[in-house]
Amino acid sequence: MDVEKTTETRKSGKRTLLLSVLMSAPGPLIIGLGLTVGRSTTQMADFFRRSAELLAIICAYVVYCITNRDGHEDLQLKARLEHMTNLFVGGVMCLSGTVMLVLAFTSEETEKGNVIPGLTIALLGVIANTLFWRKYTKLNRQNPNPILAVQARLYRAKSLVDGCVTIALAAVALFPASAAAVWLDMAGTAVVAVYLVYCGIKTIRESKTLNA
Repeated sequence: MDVEKTTETRKSGKRTLLLSVLMSAPGPLIIGLGLTVGRSTTQMADFFRRSAELLAIICAYVVYCITNRDGHEDLQLKARLEHMTNLFVGGVMCLSGTVMLVLAFTSEETEKGNVIPGLTIALLGVIANTLFWRKYTKLNRQNPNPILAVQARLYRAKSLVDGCVTIALAAVALFPASAAAVWLDMAGTAVVAVYLVYCGIKTIRESKTLNA
Protein backbone atom coordinates (compact mmCIF):
# COMPACT_ATOMS: atom_id res chain seq x y z
CA MET A 1 0.00 0.00 0.00
CA ASP A 2 2.86 2.40 0.89
CA VAL A 3 4.57 1.60 -2.42
CA GLU A 4 1.37 2.32 -4.35
CA LYS A 5 0.88 5.59 -2.44
CA THR A 6 4.47 6.64 -3.13
CA THR A 7 4.10 5.80 -6.84
CA GLU A 8 0.89 7.82 -7.09
CA THR A 9 2.53 10.76 -5.29
CA ARG A 10 5.42 10.66 -7.77
CA LYS A 11 2.99 10.64 -10.69
CA SER A 12 1.10 13.53 -9.14
CA GLY A 13 4.37 15.43 -8.71
CA LYS A 14 5.24 14.85 -12.37
CA ARG A 15 1.80 16.06 -13.52
CA THR A 16 2.02 19.13 -11.28
CA LEU A 17 5.46 20.05 -12.63
CA LEU A 18 4.26 19.63 -16.22
CA LEU A 19 1.24 21.83 -15.48
CA SER A 20 3.59 24.39 -13.94
CA VAL A 21 5.61 24.49 -17.17
CA LEU A 22 2.52 24.83 -19.38
CA MET A 23 0.97 27.58 -17.26
CA SER A 24 4.24 29.50 -16.88
CA ALA A 25 5.12 29.42 -20.60
CA PRO A 26 2.71 32.15 -21.83
CA GLY A 27 3.72 34.66 -19.13
CA PRO A 28 7.04 35.91 -20.57
CA LEU A 29 5.54 36.13 -24.08
CA ILE A 30 2.51 38.18 -23.02
CA ILE A 31 4.54 40.51 -20.80
CA GLY A 32 7.19 40.83 -23.51
CA LEU A 33 4.51 41.96 -25.95
CA GLY A 34 3.16 44.27 -23.25
CA LEU A 35 6.55 45.97 -23.04
CA THR A 36 6.01 47.29 -26.57
CA VAL A 37 3.29 49.58 -25.18
CA GLY A 38 4.35 49.94 -21.54
CA ARG A 39 7.64 50.92 -19.89
CA SER A 40 7.04 50.24 -16.21
CA THR A 41 10.19 49.21 -14.33
CA THR A 42 8.19 46.58 -12.47
CA GLN A 43 6.79 45.16 -15.70
CA MET A 44 10.23 45.01 -17.31
CA ALA A 45 11.73 43.30 -14.25
CA ASP A 46 8.79 40.90 -14.19
CA PHE A 47 9.56 39.88 -17.77
CA PHE A 48 13.14 38.90 -16.89
CA ARG A 49 11.98 37.15 -13.71
CA ARG A 50 9.34 35.04 -15.45
CA SER A 51 11.70 34.09 -18.28
CA ALA A 52 14.36 32.88 -15.84
CA GLU A 53 11.81 31.07 -13.68
CA LEU A 54 10.40 29.27 -16.70
CA LEU A 55 13.84 27.85 -17.48
CA ALA A 56 14.21 26.75 -13.86
CA ILE A 57 10.82 25.02 -13.83
CA ILE A 58 11.56 23.21 -17.11
CA CYS A 59 14.88 22.04 -15.66
CA ALA A 60 13.16 20.82 -12.48
CA TYR A 61 10.56 18.93 -14.52
CA VAL A 62 13.16 17.13 -16.64
CA VAL A 63 15.30 16.13 -13.66
CA TYR A 64 12.26 15.01 -11.64
CA CYS A 65 11.17 12.75 -14.51
CA ILE A 66 14.67 11.26 -14.75
CA THR A 67 15.16 10.68 -11.03
CA ASN A 68 11.68 9.30 -10.35
CA ARG A 69 11.21 6.95 -13.27
CA ASP A 70 10.73 3.23 -12.65
CA GLY A 71 13.96 1.30 -12.31
CA HIS A 72 16.09 4.33 -11.47
CA GLU A 73 18.35 2.93 -8.75
CA ASP A 74 21.47 5.12 -8.98
CA LEU A 75 20.93 7.04 -5.73
CA GLN A 76 24.21 8.93 -6.07
CA LEU A 77 23.31 10.22 -9.55
CA LYS A 78 19.81 11.07 -8.33
CA ALA A 79 21.18 13.09 -5.42
CA ARG A 80 23.66 14.88 -7.70
CA LEU A 81 21.00 15.81 -10.27
CA GLU A 82 18.62 17.05 -7.57
CA HIS A 83 21.43 19.07 -6.02
CA MET A 84 22.34 20.68 -9.36
CA THR A 85 18.69 21.48 -10.09
CA ASN A 86 18.18 23.16 -6.73
CA LEU A 87 21.38 25.15 -7.16
CA PHE A 88 20.09 26.30 -10.56
CA VAL A 89 16.70 27.32 -9.16
CA GLY A 90 18.40 29.19 -6.31
CA GLY A 91 20.72 30.88 -8.78
CA VAL A 92 17.75 31.91 -10.93
CA MET A 93 16.11 33.53 -7.90
CA CYS A 94 19.30 35.47 -7.11
CA LEU A 95 19.79 36.52 -10.73
CA SER A 96 16.17 37.62 -11.10
CA GLY A 97 16.38 39.67 -7.91
CA THR A 98 19.64 41.31 -8.98
CA VAL A 99 18.25 42.26 -12.39
CA MET A 100 15.16 43.74 -10.76
CA LEU A 101 17.27 45.84 -8.38
CA VAL A 102 19.41 47.17 -11.22
CA LEU A 103 16.35 48.10 -13.26
CA ALA A 104 14.67 49.72 -10.26
CA PHE A 105 17.53 52.13 -9.59
CA THR A 106 18.74 52.82 -13.13
CA SER A 107 15.49 53.41 -14.99
CA GLU A 108 14.82 57.07 -15.77
CA GLU A 109 11.43 56.51 -17.43
CA THR A 110 8.61 58.54 -15.88
CA GLU A 111 6.00 57.78 -18.56
CA LYS A 112 4.99 54.16 -17.90
CA GLY A 113 2.59 53.60 -20.80
CA ASN A 114 0.06 50.76 -20.85
CA VAL A 115 0.72 48.24 -18.06
CA ILE A 116 -2.57 46.32 -18.35
CA PRO A 117 -0.98 43.15 -19.89
CA GLY A 118 1.51 42.91 -17.05
CA LEU A 119 -1.15 43.68 -14.46
CA THR A 120 -3.44 40.96 -15.82
CA ILE A 121 -0.70 38.31 -15.80
CA ALA A 122 0.41 39.32 -12.29
CA LEU A 123 -3.14 39.12 -10.93
CA LEU A 124 -3.68 35.68 -12.44
CA GLY A 125 -0.24 34.70 -11.16
CA VAL A 126 -1.21 35.44 -7.56
CA ILE A 127 -4.05 32.91 -7.83
CA ALA A 128 -2.23 30.22 -9.82
CA ASN A 129 1.06 30.41 -7.90
CA THR A 130 -0.70 30.23 -4.53
CA LEU A 131 -2.46 27.04 -5.67
CA PHE A 132 0.83 25.55 -6.90
CA TRP A 133 2.56 26.52 -3.66
CA ARG A 134 -0.06 24.64 -1.63
CA LYS A 135 0.05 21.66 -4.02
CA TYR A 136 3.85 21.30 -3.91
CA THR A 137 3.84 21.66 -0.13
CA LYS A 138 1.27 18.87 0.15
CA LEU A 139 3.16 16.58 -2.26
CA ASN A 140 6.46 17.12 -0.46
CA ARG A 141 4.79 16.38 2.88
CA GLN A 142 3.40 13.10 1.50
CA ASN A 143 6.65 12.01 -0.13
CA PRO A 144 9.66 14.24 0.79
CA ASN A 145 11.65 15.22 -2.29
CA PRO A 146 14.27 17.99 -2.63
CA ILE A 147 12.92 19.17 -5.99
CA LEU A 148 9.34 19.41 -4.74
CA ALA A 149 10.51 21.20 -1.58
CA VAL A 150 12.36 23.83 -3.62
CA GLN A 151 9.41 24.20 -6.00
CA ALA A 152 7.19 24.88 -2.98
CA ARG A 153 9.58 27.64 -1.91
CA LEU A 154 9.83 28.99 -5.46
CA TYR A 155 6.05 29.23 -5.79
CA ARG A 156 5.71 30.81 -2.36
CA ALA A 157 8.15 33.49 -3.54
CA LYS A 158 6.32 33.78 -6.87
CA SER A 159 3.01 34.33 -5.05
CA LEU A 160 4.45 37.14 -2.96
CA VAL A 161 6.23 38.65 -5.96
CA ASP A 162 3.07 38.65 -8.07
CA GLY A 163 1.18 40.27 -5.20
CA CYS A 164 3.71 43.12 -5.05
CA VAL A 165 3.77 43.42 -8.84
CA THR A 166 -0.04 43.60 -8.91
CA ILE A 167 -0.10 46.43 -6.36
CA ALA A 168 2.66 48.38 -8.13
CA LEU A 169 1.16 48.03 -11.62
CA ALA A 170 -2.34 48.79 -10.34
CA ALA A 171 -1.01 52.09 -8.94
CA VAL A 172 0.67 52.87 -12.28
CA ALA A 173 -2.52 52.02 -14.19
CA LEU A 174 -4.79 54.08 -11.91
CA PHE A 175 -2.46 57.06 -11.38
CA PRO A 176 -0.04 56.98 -14.33
CA ALA A 177 1.24 60.53 -14.03
CA SER A 178 1.59 60.73 -10.25
CA ALA A 179 4.85 60.78 -8.32
CA ALA A 180 3.37 58.19 -5.97
CA ALA A 181 3.00 55.71 -8.84
CA VAL A 182 6.65 56.22 -9.83
CA TRP A 183 7.88 55.64 -6.30
CA LEU A 184 5.56 52.70 -5.71
CA ASP A 185 6.75 51.16 -8.98
CA MET A 186 10.36 51.44 -7.78
CA ALA A 187 9.61 50.36 -4.21
CA GLY A 188 7.60 47.34 -5.37
CA THR A 189 10.48 46.24 -7.58
CA ALA A 190 13.02 46.65 -4.78
CA VAL A 191 11.00 44.71 -2.19
CA VAL A 192 10.41 41.86 -4.60
CA ALA A 193 14.08 41.80 -5.65
CA VAL A 194 15.41 41.59 -2.09
CA TYR A 195 13.00 38.80 -1.21
CA LEU A 196 13.96 36.80 -4.32
CA VAL A 197 17.67 37.10 -3.53
CA TYR A 198 17.01 36.01 0.06
CA CYS A 199 15.06 32.93 -1.06
CA GLY A 200 17.70 32.11 -3.66
CA ILE A 201 20.56 32.25 -1.16
CA LYS A 202 18.59 30.14 1.33
CA THR A 203 17.87 27.53 -1.34
CA ILE A 204 21.54 27.35 -2.40
CA ARG A 205 22.75 27.01 1.20
CA GLU A 206 20.24 24.28 2.03
CA SER A 207 21.09 22.43 -1.17
CA LYS A 208 24.80 22.45 -0.27
CA THR A 209 24.03 21.26 3.25
CA LEU A 210 21.93 18.34 2.02
CA ASN A 211 24.63 17.36 -0.49
CA ALA A 212 27.44 17.48 2.10
